Amino acid sequence: MEKELLPSSNDQPELFTETNLAEADKVLSGDKLFQAIVVQRSRAYVRQSKIQEGSNAANFPTRDDPNVADYSVKKTYGKLLGLVEQAFSKEKPLFSLAMYYPLAFYQGPDTTVDRFAENRQKQVVGLIRIQFLKRFESSAHAFKCSCDRLLVKLLTFVTKHSETKDEKKHLEKWLIRHKDLTKYVQERYESNLYGEAEEEADEDLITDEMLENVAGLDREQYDVPSILRESLEDLETLADFLEELENFQPQHDDKLKALIKLLKADKDIRNQKVLIFTEFADTARYLRDQLIEAGLDGVEEIDSATKKDRGDVITRFSPYYNGSNSAELATNGKDEIRILISTDILSEGLNLQDAARLINYDLHWNPVRLMQRIGRVDRRLNPEVEANLLADHPDQKSVRGKVMFWNFLPPEELEELLRLFRRVSHKVLRISRKFGIEGQKLLHPEDDYEALKNFNHAYEGEPNPQERMHLEFQELLKEHPGLAERLSAFPGRVFSGKAFAPALGRAVFFCYALPAPNASAAPSAEPVWTEEAGITAWYLYDMVNEKISQDPMAIIDLIRSKPETPRHCVLEQKTLADIRGRVERHIKNTYLKSMQAPQGVKPVLKAWMELT
Repeated sequence: MEKELLPSSNDQPELFTETNLAEADKVLSGDKLFQAIVVQRSRAYVRQSKIQEGSNAANFPTRDDPNVADYSVKKTYGKLLGLVEQAFSKEKPLFSLAMYYPLAFYQGPDTTVDRFAENRQKQVVGLIRIQFLKRFESSAHAFKCSCDRLLVKLLTFVTKHSETKDEKKHLEKWLIRHKDLTKYVQERYESNLYGEAEEEADEDLITDEMLENVAGLDREQYDVPSILRESLEDLETLADFLEELENFQPQHDDKLKALIKLLKADKDIRNQKVLIFTEFADTARYLRDQLIEAGLDGVEEIDSATKKDRGDVITRFSPYYNGSNSAELATNGKDEIRILISTDILSEGLNLQDAARLINYDLHWNPVRLMQRIGRVDRRLNPEVEANLLADHPDQKSVRGKVMFWNFLPPEELEELLRLFRRVSHKVLRISRKFGIEGQKLLHPEDDYEALKNFNHAYEGEPNPQERMHLEFQELLKEHPGLAERLSAFPGRVFSGKAFAPALGRAVFFCYALPAPNASAAPSAEPVWTEEAGITAWYLYDMVNEKISQDPMAIIDLIRSKPETPRHCVLEQKTLADIRGRVERHIKNTYLKSMQAPQGVKPVLKAWMELT
């Protein structure tokens, strides 16, 4: 399955191609393992299912159209934007990064270079360039941190490999020319690594320990002088960026100012709980410091390196949907969080519905991540929890059940950012139509774009064919009390038949239980294969074309029957047995083989029907 989803080996390795959604759906829908472990239900199905069970409809919040927070990249970066554009216009855009791609400079006698290793190095270079561009859009602080780190790594590499008199001379000249810069980088770098710089910090930016950690390149195998030349060019580019960034102050940050204005002045978000997502920890920490500096209360930040207890932070931000409340927090001496800034570590599987406001501070190039973020606050509401929350906070009545979110998009310079992205990744920025972004399209509510108009509909979903089958079955159980018990009492391998339209030929339908290994077994124990751990599959054998279909949607209309539908069985026992044998061999060669089922594991026939 992985091979089917990934680009072919003939593709250029630097093309980080997104799988076509239709193709991916086709692959995954036919994958038995995927079907066995993944269950997906649309909101429309959940609502309808609840109604059919006699319960109230599932209570999901409504979600407003996306809001766009405008800001200017030019106002934020000034001259630096031009420097970045110039760097991207080079043959090797932004940086050469030769130290990460030494196989491009291989000159050894062995011509059988490992192409996999070479492609991997090329992809690393591409990923680093993309990350730099994304961090550039995220925040000037994140971009500066990346420049600092890359400068230190490059300088360590060049110092390690400068062996000849000329090489050492070039390195010394660079160091003298950028003496003040390296001093500032050292101070920031030590602070980033160790917190506050210690008195015993190393006097030199590049330490002996750092040099020892760099693997040396064999000059007989690699063109080290060329790698050094390109690395020094990268260092010069970084120096240009960092010297310009030395003049940067938070008051120049138009994006930050737009965020502070939104949080303080917008009637729909001020004084409300809000979850702010950014892709990068450096940006998250920068925002925390600046929002506190701006006088906003109840600000907290969390990322993968946060030492605070993650569960405690989540409860302080969303107490009611995590088994607590405001009074309990106060009794325990804990401050409730109003503004939580987070990287994507909080984008999946958490209940944060105490908040109904969300901000995407980064340009979200991955629509799946966008929907995961929104899903933290746009989740099913619990009536009991809602009642408790409103009892303690009656002022929240007007905002409960109504989710709003904002996307930070730089409209004037977005095309330029996308052009740079295409330059660095060699592809068009394509994001799923379902989420309203493709090429130059934005998540603006006023965009005249068909998919964006259907944004809410696509997100809410409607029952898919399989879900409609589940709903139909639920309706049958509701209409016929006792049907579930009668079905459970049926013997295995129930056989029947029904008249079939002559134009459609003849066929035999089969329903099988396909066993799977029981995941609850101890890790050291031999897995036990059971029906309960497996899946149910339908098969239709076309007697005319001698083909087997597994599409339930094509089968359901053929086998659907009513109590008054007459039973019609005319096929000989030998013919039926032969067809059954063919279907079971098909299951063995497909499902059981793909699951690597051990000898003796067989499909279990539950029901079958001739259609003649």
